[in-house]
Amino acid sequence: MKNYTITVNGNTYDVTVEEKGAGTTTPVAPKAAAPVAAAPVATPAATPAASAGSIEVKAGAAGKIWQVDSSVGQAVKRGDTIIILEAMKMEIPVVAPEDGTIASINVGVGDAVESGAVLATLN
Repeated sequence: MKNYTITVNGNTYDVTVEEKGAGTTTPVAPKAAAPVAAAPVATPAATPAASAGSIEVKAGAAGKIWQVDSSVGQAVKRGDTIIILEAMKMEIPVVAPEDGTIASINVGVGDAVESGAVLATLN
């Protein structure tokens, strides 16, 4: 038997493959393993890190950046949409957690992000 770790859409599974007969293998039903934290997805920063604000706006789910609705320097109120994240064919607004000014936008349209990734910062 051989053990493999397979990652599908960011989910990691441990599987065991049993060898039967001459040169043929039959996969054994995978058992779900606890998701393993994937390495952070590198995304180019839209502004230098030195200008980052103290309030972080984080992704609530893993997905792709569908739309960026704000720009650096723009004043926002609590609940204003900053970025729209696409996850599982749904558009999820990522909103300002409090009033402030956009200090940085750390992602661009089409970037893949993990849950908890810092998408933008506010001052």
